[in-house]
Amino acid sequence: MVVLAASICTKAGKAVISRQFRDMSRARIESLLASFPKVIPTNTQHTSVETTDVRYVYQPLEDLYILLITNKASNILQDIETLHLFARVVADMCRSADQREILKNSFELLEAFDEIVSLGYREQVNLQQVRNVLEMESHEEKIQEIIARNKEAEAKEELKRRAKQLEMQRREQQRRAAAGGPSGGSYLGGGMSGYSAVPRYEAPVTPIRTSSPAPATTRAPAFKGSGMKLGSKKTKQSELLDALGGEALLSEDMSVPSSPAAISTPEPQLHNERGSLPTVDQESVHAVIRETVNLELVREGGLNNLELKGDMNLQITDASLARVKLILAEPHTTFGPELQFKQHPNVGKFAANKERVVALKDPSRGFPVGQSLAVLKWRYSGKDETYVPLSINCWPTPSNDGTCDVNIEYELENEDVVLHDLVISIPLPTGSYPTVSSHTGEWSLNPSSHSLDWTVGHVDADERSGTLEFNVGGDDPGAFFPVKVSFVGQGSLVGIHLASVTRVDTGEEVVFSEDASVTVDNYSVV
Repeated sequence: MVVLAASICTKAGKAVISRQFRDMSRARIESLLASFPKVIPTNTQHTSVETTDVRYVYQPLEDLYILLITNKASNILQDIETLHLFARVVADMCRSADQREILKNSFELLEAFDEIVSLGYREQVNLQQVRNVLEMESHEEKIQEIIARNKEAEAKEELKRRAKQLEMQRREQQRRAAAGGPSGGSYLGGGMSGYSAVPRYEAPVTPIRTSSPAPATTRAPAFKGSGMKLGSKKTKQSELLDALGGEALLSEDMSVPSSPAAISTPEPQLHNERGSLPTVDQESVHAVIRETVNLELVREGGLNNLELKGDMNLQITDASLARVKLILAEPHTTFGPELQFKQHPNVGKFAANKERVVALKDPSRGFPVGQSLAVLKWRYSGKDETYVPLSINCWPTPSNDGTCDVNIEYELENEDVVLHDLVISIPLPTGSYPTVSSHTGEWSLNPSSHSLDWTVGHVDADERSGTLEFNVGGDDPGAFFPVKVSFVGQGSLVGIHLASVTRVDTGEEVVFSEDASVTVDNYSVV
């Protein structure tokens, strides 16, 4: 069988959308569609009709027709089966079979048509397989939904944490008041003479101090003893924190003696998707490049999987610049045949051994103006460790005193990207709290996951590495895994960048802007 074209047209033969699978001019397909209503026999139940040159296999679609134009030697039974699959795809992707809805989803329908028929021959696919192929269209939307759900969950957890803190403070004050001790401190801190109701209470956030003891001050201690000690033996303070799930309010009397490097417990913050990435001033021709990375490193070396997905969206706001072509720059790193590209149906494929150009197949046409168009998508999946953008080395070393010295370092491996808002989260053993001896950037305790969050605001080729060292109770090296990593990158991991933009007719270069970013779907060391 040879399918020449798949079309949706009106009862008068006017094309709504049409996909040609063999070389046919626009005038030819419009002529065939205009002739179609004239050759349909009246008062019959036929689903096909032949002319001297072609065969029409058709099916009514409310006020429209969906039809295949084939040669006369084609197998009509296979053509009818193919037509039914086209009709199911249209019904699945459009809420109704009216002309407005068809036009609204025209690009998605054309991509689905290409998955069913290739170069005129039917592919062995069903409706579910077509859906799976087109799933990447909604990948960015899924990421946005996951981010929104995470933000909502973080906000709810923060409300619960503050409610627990207030309730704990109220009970402690009531207990001291009942005991009649105006200044008797407890392991939650002292200094209040009794409980008095207030209409509103703001819970103080006090620092968790993390270095060696400082000289004694004139303030009397709230309790006797040597303070909180790190190790396998839990103190009353750590037992209380464990009982409360790490959400207890830490008072100043409970902290280790002060040091200049004290870090306070962080309040969860809601970040947008771009984080600290700088904004880009948009020109009339603007390219938006988005990539997501999914990676799982192994602590002894190597990786379990690496998956990169990306897309390029073109936005043109000046109608005079619609007929342009985009020339991509040569990447610094070659990913090989595992890096697969997929162009929009109206965009030409990359030619072998030539510069990569994004341009319409028909040079007389122009890109849409005033709307974003996904012109290019790419995907890489493999286990080549040389493509890892950021290497992580976590090295726990147990000591003889029941504690563990942990050294962790990162190094930027891909210089095509600049990382912002890097957070490396290291799990901690239950009931133990770290003493940090040296670090790059900042660190804080995350009470919800009982982990140490190491934050570095900016990582680039000039400042590509950093280290963190701390000591903590526990002698199991496996307790510090999996290490979770998150960041927002500026650039492209696979090296997709625009070298230039030129007019199709004159070859004149056009001023353009580019916004390239990388986000993390999953990045961990197990």
